[in-house]
Amino acid sequence: MPAVASSPITPVLGQLCDLIGDDRSVSCPQVVSLMRVLAAVPDPRKRRGVRHRLLAVLVMSVCAVLGGMRSFVAIAQWARDSVESCPQLRDLLGGISQAPAESTIRRTLQRVDAAELDRLLGLWAQTRAVADHSAVRAVAVDGKTLRGSGSSRGDEAAAQRHLLAAFDHAHGVVLGQVDVDAKTNEVPMLPTLLDRLDLAGVVVTADALHAVRSHADYLHRRGAGYILTVKANQPALHTQLAALPWAQIPVAYQDHNTGHGRRETRTLKKTAVAAPAGPGGHGLLFPHAQQAIRITRTRTTRTSGKTKRSTETAYAITSLTATDATGEHLAHLAGQPRLPQQTRRHHHRPPRSRRP
Repeated sequence: MPAVASSPITPVLGQLCDLIGDDRSVSCPQVVSLMRVLAAVPDPRKRRGVRHRLLAVLVMSVCAVLGGMRSFVAIAQWARDSVESCPQLRDLLGGISQAPAESTIRRTLQRVDAAELDRLLGLWAQTRAVADHSAVRAVAVDGKTLRGSGSSRGDEAAAQRHLLAAFDHAHGVVLGQVDVDAKTNEVPMLPTLLDRLDLAGVVVTADALHAVRSHADYLHRRGAGYILTVKANQPALHTQLAALPWAQIPVAYQDHNTGHGRRETRTLKKTAVAAPAGPGGHGLLFPHAQQAIRITRTRTTRTSGKTKRSTETAYAITSLTATDATGEHLAHLAGQPRLPQQTRRHHHRPPRSRRP
């Protein structure tokens, strides 16, 4: 009796076939739009001996990854099962009769222009992240290190690859990413990353590493707002924010969170300060900044009959005015979401099979 695959291949295929439908004239918009984007990827292979179109390999690979496959073996298994079980997908891919083997998928994906593929997939992801007009549209910038991407050859050890990514706050969809060379850092790569995106009316959030004046000017030129965390890497600005009369400023938003024996209260205060700083020292020491933000997190935990309380204070600045966003909006945006967990794990082992 063959082993039962632990990956949820059947549900993924069923959902994909349901989306595609029986009539190819009304085929799945998601797959069709993906095909249109991936058709622009240049084929690095020589024409002689090619058995599978590049478009078919890319579409099946992307669909497999979206379905949770995290290795070349798993992608090949997904492609094989999709060709056998989903005639609608076969027709959509031009009547393909046999799925590409694992070696074909691996060699093809390793030779494809990764930067161009990532750019096109980022454009496709932007069309999938439908904006919610009732809320502020925001894009978070965050760095990530690819697990297992380093290598060791003899006495030389290659550092793990580090990427800078932009992703949609509301949907968690990665809109683009760039490679951060080991000889530099994330800071100079932010314009390169965001040049690919339409930033008109978008609020960009980032951690303290990107609280630099050149980034504020860049975002202003692109028609975007910003919310940036401020720490000791900007000592003058951090000192200015900490010295504001926060005790006299009313609370703009407060929320409570409980769970696992812990209670957390998050309190946000905001104040409008003229920008930029004038000759008399008035205003924030940062270009285009309109408001200062202070977030206080108070955590109370109870373990082994003992209660422990801790308080953490963080500061941020924003180019948004008091009428652009409420205190609740700022609290959600200033939370600086991290990259989705599945985007941080790029090097998984193939899924194991359970023996009967």
